[in-house]
Amino acid sequence: MSLLTFDFGRASPRPPVIAAGAIYLRPPEIEDHDAWARLREASRVHLTRWEPDWLSKDTTPDAFRLRLKSYDRQFRARAGAAFHVFERDGDRLIGGVTLSDIRRHAAQSATIGYWIGAAFLRRGFGLAAVEAVLGYAFDGFGLNRVEAACQPGNAASRALLSKAGFTEEGLAREYLFINGAWRDHVLYARLARDCAPAG
Repeated sequence: MSLLTFDFGRASPRPPVIAAGAIYLRPPEIEDHDAWARLREASRVHLTRWEPDWLSKDTTPDAFRLRLKSYDRQFRARAGAAFHVFERDGDRLIGGVTLSDIRRHAAQSATIGYWIGAAFLRRGFGLAAVEAVLGYAFDGFGLNRVEAACQPGNAASRALLSKAGFTEEGLAREYLFINGAWRDHVLYARLARDCAPAG
């Protein structure tokens, strides 16, 4: 697969493919379903602690097809962008990143969400994926601010956000319903003018 570079001269009907070292990101395709469903299932114990609840019906081919249609609608409206993350060595699906709730006018901001399959953790893939999408958010969408949230006990995610140049801004009480309860989340943001720390 050839990796594309950014071309912001004309509007694209889909997000671009983004190369980022050992990984690349591209919009989800219907052909990804089986690999995606297997990775989600293999990562269920890890992801259940941090993500809104996923039911078995949410991973069916029909549900996946509806998810892709929603992603396409959001992108056409310039309200969001979704990516699957692949390891270049072996062309394996390893996770996903989304930009959502893109707000224009005075806000020029969005929310980033990300996940990496349990078998691919602690290899720098999540950080590389987040940094790649930040570049797209600031340079491609022209946003000024990207926000993120994670539970206070999610030390790995908090470390990732810090390494990616996010600043902790506060605590949102009972922010999301996850794993059977309303969970507090720590709020982070990175501005277009912020620089990620070296290393």
